[in-house]
Amino acid sequence: MISHPDRQADMRAPHPSPPRPSGAVKVTPLTGRDRWILRMVHEHRVLTTNQLAELAFPTYKIARRRLAILHDYRVLDRFRPLLTRGSTPSHWVLAPAGATVLAAEAGVGPRDLGYNHQQALAVAHSLHLTHTLGVNEWFTTLTTNHEPDNRVAAWWSQTRCQRLWGDLARPDAYGRYTHPDHDSTLDFFLEYDLATTSLPRVAAKLSGYSELARTTGRVTPILFWVPTALRETNTRDALRRTWERLPDPDAVPVATAAAQHLAPFPDPSPADRVWLPLDTNSASRLHLHELAAVWPRRTPPDPDIEQSTLTLGGQVMLAPPPPRPPTLSGR
Repeated sequence: MISHPDRQADMRAPHPSPPRPSGAVKVTPLTGRDRWILRMVHEHRVLTTNQLAELAFPTYKIARRRLAILHDYRVLDRFRPLLTRGSTPSHWVLAPAGATVLAAEAGVGPRDLGYNHQQALAVAHSLHLTHTLGVNEWFTTLTTNHEPDNRVAAWWSQTRCQRLWGDLARPDAYGRYTHPDHDSTLDFFLEYDLATTSLPRVAAKLSGYSELARTTGRVTPILFWVPTALRETNTRDALRRTWERLPDPDAVPVATAAAQHLAPFPDPSPADRVWLPLDTNSASRLHLHELAAVWPRRTPPDPDIEQSTLTLGGQVMLAPPPPRPPTLSGR
């Protein structure tokens, strides 16, 4: 999926989940991994069985069995979109009992988390479902990259980014990627493009990032991920025209990559040598971690990235979950 993302046009109305058994449900204590799953689906809105299996379980079979149990516990809900061809795995969202668990841990009520059951299920009918799944697949693939020394230290959702910086810029996600070479750590904003947005509108996003850099004093790279090499070429032309007109272009580092470039790799990942900085005439592409050395004005990573639970706009924003459950963080 990372090299051939689904299209929204291929999605149809979701297949309803089988009815749950009536009556009381016997619930055993939730494990640490279970609670991590609840936090992840709350943070990222929807995750598939495949994604959760990659992130948190040793096998797909074990993941499917445990997620079914969490559905029986009524802490997760699920749906399955119908495709014009083929089938999809179950898609998981937070259920009311799951929101109650998270709220109790934070010492608040579910409404204080901004949770609404109907809104949680509405993602099944959203016109942005494939985009949301694409962003989550991008980070899942990066997080589960089989390079043992590489690590995704942070993965923040679009919702969190919007609540923190939405008055200036609206990235699709924020991430931190670490690599042992030269102690390199790269903080970045992700712009995930499915070629459904006009190029002038894509390029116009740089103005918001420019204002964000000016306001915060932090220089954070923006990574544009597009589906095809042709789209990347056209995107780079549009971005460069806007980037050169910014008040301080060097405060807005940009790199692009296309999913199509992953085709030659046996185990494709966004960490591969597919990235091309915007401010270069070189055709040599870089690994993701190599971007950390490209821009000298890049703000050093904040060591205190794991923010605690805070209240913003009258709602409680839970601390971002780690990209892997604690028990598997070293896998």
